[in-house]
Amino acid sequence: MEYILQRAEKEGEEVYGKAKEIVKEGKERGSLTLKGFEKRVEVGGRKHVVRVIGGGAEFDVGRGGRKLLRIKITAEVGRVEGGHTITYGRRGRNNAVVGFAVVRADAPEVREADVERLVAVVEALTGVKPRVYRMKDGAIIIECGRKHLEGFARYAELADAIARWLEETGS
Repeated sequence: MEYILQRAEKEGEEVYGKAKEIVKEGKERGSLTLKGFEKRVEVGGRKHVVRVIGGGAEFDVGRGGRKLLRIKITAEVGRVEGGHTITYGRRGRNNAVVGFAVVRADAPEVREADVERLVAVVEALTGVKPRVYRMKDGAIIIECGRKHLEGFARYAELADAIARWLEETGS
């Protein structure tokens, strides 16, 4: 690593900066664990403490026969424990990486609270806020992109499955 950084430094500031960034990302990948992770985040103007109890990833096959990646995380947010699942697939002509979680609670107050907790979990783990879409039927969709998946890949429990899924579905 040091040799690579020394060579990059000789090539100039821009090359050195990029090399340093790549080395940092490589060190982070798979270096953290979900179990015991704790972080404070602010969602919707309210502060939440996210404590992750556990998690993992599994593969599934979607309706169209495409391979899906399901990331499952059990976390306590504001003293409320819950299980959260984000399903990743490939979309569109450019084979983009997109993950979705759908919240469908009967009571609107419960649905909004569930969304806030899931957004807090995703932001705490990845450092990036997911997009939230409210549908006419009352369902709320949380969308995660490639940046979120890269954030999830920092955790040992998810790193191998994410790398395998990306490789098998076309990087």
